[in-house]
Amino acid sequence: MEPGRPGGSGPAEPGPLPRGVCGAGPAASASSLSGAEAQIQRCALAVAAVLPAGGRGERMGVPTPKQFCPILERPLISYTLQALERLCWINDIVVAVTGENMDAMKGIIQRYQHKRISLVEAGVTRHRSIFNGLKALAEGQPDAQLSKPEVVIIHDAVRPFVEEDILLKVVTAAKEHGAAGAVRPLVSTVISPSADGCLDHSLERARHRASEMPQAFLFDVIYEAYQQCSDYDLEFGTECLQLALKYCHIKAKLVEGSPDLWKVTYKQDLYAAESIIKERISEQICIVMDTEEDEAHVGHHFEEMLKNELNHVKVTSGSLCHPGRDLQQIILEQCYNFVCVNVKTSEFEETQKLLDVLKESNISILYPVVVISVHFLDHKSVPIGQEMENLMQIREFAKEVKKRNILLCGLLIYYPQEKQKLQDSLRQGAIIIANLIKERNSGLVGQLLVA
Repeated sequence: MEPGRPGGSGPAEPGPLPRGVCGAGPAASASSLSGAEAQIQRCALAVAAVLPAGGRGERMGVPTPKQFCPILERPLISYTLQALERLCWINDIVVAVTGENMDAMKGIIQRYQHKRISLVEAGVTRHRSIFNGLKALAEGQPDAQLSKPEVVIIHDAVRPFVEEDILLKVVTAAKEHGAAGAVRPLVSTVISPSADGCLDHSLERARHRASEMPQAFLFDVIYEAYQQCSDYDLEFGTECLQLALKYCHIKAKLVEGSPDLWKVTYKQDLYAAESIIKERISEQICIVMDTEEDEAHVGHHFEEMLKNELNHVKVTSGSLCHPGRDLQQIILEQCYNFVCVNVKTSEFEETQKLLDVLKESNISILYPVVVISVHFLDHKSVPIGQEMENLMQIREFAKEVKKRNILLCGLLIYYPQEKQKLQDSLRQGAIIIANLIKERNSGLVGQLLVA
């Protein structure tokens, strides 16, 4: 057994994270708990999770096992761990990995500051890996950091978008029925071929379901089932619910799951997962500006334009003029997109302050943070070429903060006095910002764009 509980500086927990990717954090108040979660806490129900992560991902067609494939430069399995560890009622998470990937997994835990994670050696098959995880949780194991739970969740390391709601449903159903699992309607009709490769019969699609993850079990039920398993089951089986039925006569409760329970299986699924993550962490933008400046300044008009144009995005405002009090709260809410309006066009003072706050917060451990430094240039003042040359120092800032996973680029808005042309310039700037945040293109780091 290899424990994987790193220390180190940084936040005690990854904290509250964007909807769909992260859910509510451990700091959520008791009043915000759902009925099922409150029931778990009232009953002091001990819950653990086991993630088999020993697969080689042959169907992915890449040399790296799919659970370690990067998405936004972060391994896929880290997103799945984050989805589980954000829930304070899951006491322990046991990950089964192969010996050759043990050091890599420890490095992931260390780098992304995952908590409550323990590692065990994976078996040569999925069922053997799960069995090893259950053994680590069973009573009498030498690792005192783990304790036997009442309910255990079994989940795939490559299903990163599992929601708290479905986890609560399968856990509470397992408490009542002994076993429970998420299911989804079949997308395609299942057919059975004959020995000569012709159609033998097909199943009525409406009467069947696709078995998904997560699944949950009373620990004693699933552990007993695995202890009684035949070698054939351990070698060739994949369905945990079937083991509970076959060996313990427990009929699992089936819980209707959501579409985001899909499993990353093929290479194109990595691109789909990246797109989903980008979309979800682009749902909030914070505009940072010295609010004591004249309300008539073009920066305030630009803020209003952003709010009007980005109606699908939550736009909030933060301030650096009061030692970051407003901004700190926004950072705690896990905002990953910042537009810093520099009132003095030739200086990066506000942007530098913001970058210092972000570096101190360690917010960029889990997701890349996009910072756009906005500068305004009146057509009657300094020539645009000279102003752009002055602002190209953004390249040096960008090189430094990219080491901390902060993607910095600049936007110079060259505006005329005519009201309509000013509106057009501000609108173009808002569109550029929306694209930068959504695409999170690291190739634009350090560049200065003009609207």
